[in-house]
Amino acid sequence: MLKERLRGKRIRFTEAERTLLARKAKAIGRKALLELDTLVSPDTLMRWHRRLVAQKWDFSKRRSPGRPGIMRELSDLIVRIAGENPGWGYTRIQGALMNLRHEVSRGTIANVLKRNGIEPAPERSKRTTWSTFLKAHWKVFAASDFFSVEVWTQRGLVTHYLL
Repeated sequence: MLKERLRGKRIRFTEAERTLLARKAKAIGRKALLELDTLVSPDTLMRWHRRLVAQKWDFSKRRSPGRPGIMRELSDLIVRIAGENPGWGYTRIQGALMNLRHEVSRGTIANVLKRNGIEPAPERSKRTTWSTFLKAHWKVFAASDFFSVEVWTQRGLVTHYLL
């Protein structure tokens, strides 16, 4: 009945459907399939089954050894936090991530920063340039004012620069 409705039209099976049909076909056997009226030829079903068996042994879906890495978004967040806060060490970054409900070890943070070419905090904080400082605090500067006040002290007239 279904064959009559299709009238020679080709059915496209999904990979899951092919897998299911191939398993059932193998369980039934080729001789029994020849006696049945099927939508797909018994040879096609057996070919699908052979391909399934071959896929099992080609190891193409094999995982790499070791523990899975952290998510890309989390890695990007660690790099961003370290870039915006050059004086923060691994523990401080870890605390900031804990506040955001991410549990990451100090070693993982160190590995992520090392992989991205970012030095440990003592090295990073030594080389903070004026432009880096301005970029890190730009939003706060919009609401602040720079001014100087000259004050008389025992040493004489002293200029204080205030932010």
